[in-house]
Amino acid sequence: MDITKFLSVIVNALEDVKAQDIRVYDTHEKTSAFERVVVATGTSNRQTRALGRAVSDAVREAGEKVQGIEGTETGEWVLVDCGHVIVHCMQPAIRQYYNLEELYGPETLNIKAVMAMRKGQLVPGDVTIVP
Repeated sequence: MDITKFLSVIVNALEDVKAQDIRVYDTHEKTSAFERVVVATGTSNRQTRALGRAVSDAVREAGEKVQGIEGTETGEWVLVDCGHVIVHCMQPAIRQYYNLEELYGPETLNIKAVMAMRKGQLVPGDVTIVP
């Protein structure tokens, strides 16, 4: 599955469980370990765990492999390793403290806009896509 479709599966799974402030970062030039990083916020331990499970289930249903999942014991920060995509599901205080956005940079990818462009459509209100 190509990376854009794979990211769409992940973002849709996060949205289904009402994740907040979903950000996708292109990291292929920063590290060879993974191509993309997804960061999302959950408002409680229960929701953050549910976000991790939703991503894991959606990835498996799409026929891809989940390498591992960490942090489900506390639910403050759940990391899902999907191979070439890493997903961080974090509570607001943890996300603010670790500030992964600063590490990965200000440019994010708008997966819904990328998918719409591939179909020849633009989604109203979508932001500029940064490669």
